[in-house]
Amino acid sequence: MSEQAAGRAWMVQGTASRIYSRIAGTGSYLPEKVLTNVDLQQFVDTSDEWIVSRTGIRERHVAAEGETTGDLAFHAATRALEAAGVDASQLDLIVLGTTTPDIIFPSTACLLQHRLGALGCPAFDVNAACSGFIYALTVADKFIQSGTVRTALVVGSETLTRMLDWSDRGTCVLF
Repeated sequence: MSEQAAGRAWMVQGTASRIYSRIAGTGSYLPEKVLTNVDLQQFVDTSDEWIVSRTGIRERHVAAEGETTGDLAFHAATRALEAAGVDASQLDLIVLGTTTPDIIFPSTACLLQHRLGALGCPAFDVNAACSGFIYALTVADKFIQSGTVRTALVVGSETLTRMLDWSDRGTCVLF
């Protein structure tokens, strides 16, 4: 799961200035448990060769029992903030791309906001499946370009392995 903190930079063109976004730091986190293609062969009709030839995937990380989407997001966000040299109190916006929220309400972004101590800034989830992180990054970029936000945290976090039919080799090999 990747995560990025976007900041603001100014670029002057002629006499008018325009606000541009830039990625100020990145962070990531993967759950410890690894599920290989050989592991999958034990309970679904497949093989390492079949999966790799169709997807390029050799292994996937699986969240531990009790480890939430928000937990993954928190670890990645903490690393991104550290890499950017930004304190959570400096955040003006948090956008989290996920299709596997911890709960429906409040959003996982709000739960992350609380854990980070980033009080007072808007925080919301973007649910757009595989392209969720790109949508979240684009939304943050528009807030920055409008001048409404100076520092945004964009996170992509998923725990899709919890939603899979592990007997369906057409989908379980992907996540």
